[in-house]
Amino acid sequence: MDDIHEKIIILDFGSQYTQLIARRIRELNIYSQIVSYRLTPSEIRAINPAGIILSGGPSSVYDENAPHCDRGIYDLDVPILGICYGLQLIAHHLGGRVVPGTHREYGPATLNVVEPRPLFNDTPAEQRVWMSHGDKVLELPDGFQPVATTDNSEFAAVAHPTRIYGLQFHPEVVHTPSGSEILCNFCYDVCGCKGEWTMKSFIERSVGEIREQVGGDKVILGLSGGVDSSVAAALIHKAIGAQLNCIFVDNGVVREGEAETVRQLFGNAFKMNLDCVTAADRFLDKLAGVTDPETKRKIIGNEFITVFEEEARKFSNARFLAQGTTYPDVIESVPIDGNPSAMIKSHHNVGGLPSVMNLELVEPLRQLFKDEVREVGRQLDLPENVVMRQPFPGPGLAVRIIGAVNRENLAVLRQADTIVIDEMRKADCYYKVWQSFAVLLPVQSVGVMGDERTYENTVVLRIVDSQDGMTADWSRLPYDLLERISNRIINEVRGVNRVCYDISSKPPSTIEWE
Repeated sequence: MDDIHEKIIILDFGSQYTQLIARRIRELNIYSQIVSYRLTPSEIRAINPAGIILSGGPSSVYDENAPHCDRGIYDLDVPILGICYGLQLIAHHLGGRVVPGTHREYGPATLNVVEPRPLFNDTPAEQRVWMSHGDKVLELPDGFQPVATTDNSEFAAVAHPTRIYGLQFHPEVVHTPSGSEILCNFCYDVCGCKGEWTMKSFIERSVGEIREQVGGDKVILGLSGGVDSSVAAALIHKAIGAQLNCIFVDNGVVREGEAETVRQLFGNAFKMNLDCVTAADRFLDKLAGVTDPETKRKIIGNEFITVFEEEARKFSNARFLAQGTTYPDVIESVPIDGNPSAMIKSHHNVGGLPSVMNLELVEPLRQLFKDEVREVGRQLDLPENVVMRQPFPGPGLAVRIIGAVNRENLAVLRQADTIVIDEMRKADCYYKVWQSFAVLLPVQSVGVMGDERTYENTVVLRIVDSQDGMTADWSRLPYDLLERISNRIINEVRGVNRVCYDISSKPPSTIEWE
């Protein structure tokens, strides 16, 4: 991505919202990149960003081990926007005063705009914003002025004539309705961006990069049938054609009918080189008795790579393993560049890789969010039912069975999950939500069927709305739809007598249960 002329870089101080800042900037057709807060001014100058955003974070600026960027960034003549911790850091560095707040401020607040130009152009004078902080700026550095206030924050937004700005609230979250407009004003009016980042330009750039990386060698790609691997396959196939060899691994934890669907679409319709490998016994034997979710993920990830290395030996000049790794996979699996953000969970194609791997990686979607991946798929003429398919975890149904994974539990969950998808499609709701699936709990409860007592399993429905998978809220589905799903599962899936609905949001919960 070095040839992208227009970039906003985000110095990450450990906020779980950092990726949302990047996503909101991308929505403005501007390329954003999350980088380490440790970058020196010369390293930032080499990137040549149009603007710099300092993210939020869990630390206090006055703590001994708090992350601090190089103070030389303020002399780069590049616009800077600090968000939450980023604002406090600016104040702390430039001679202001940051202190613990009398109480933590978390949730909605009413912002009163004092000076609309430039950050608040075309936004309401009074608007709702989202706060999430424990410290507060008590005194501003010389030259700074408050441009917006709330009842609890005298300096809810501040500005300095040398193009340095700060926001105590979070414009990146959906709970700040005018947040996108505020970020747009910073990127376009302050930084002078024009909006050159499009998926068409991404495809053109990626095709060249793939050809340069691969040369004349073969690429092996794991094709699961999900959006990410399907789009990666189409993009790499566009770049190198028959050099791409797709492999579908039936690991025993895939969805009902997955193998045949992949074979029909990619092998027959798109004429890609496709091998289907039956490996369910290998995976399930290794998963036997394993209950820890991280262990499940790593077992599946390691076995996945092992299968690929074995299959790669069938092809001459096979040097590369292609994966549909996306930006959220990377962000949730490991802190970026050693930044202080906490790991949420490992992903089979990121955190589960073995230390020794005989194939080099090709990951063309690594810097894209999910809706960007979908748009790339559309540009590559993939059918809408593939492009809009709901996300499915790399470890598959293994992380939707809480506890040990075995064939009996998998059969129960597959049946229940098929019913969920079927009813969501019939109700024209499948494409309107982010994800809809069933989870099998290791919990049995008493029930009554006919005149007999039952003591059977519990299935949880997890159906959420989201824009990018980084935050999510439970879907408010019609009661009659939930009733139909519940009745069908209890009546048709032997061994289940109770269905529950998960009404937790992300955060604090995750979308998947494991």
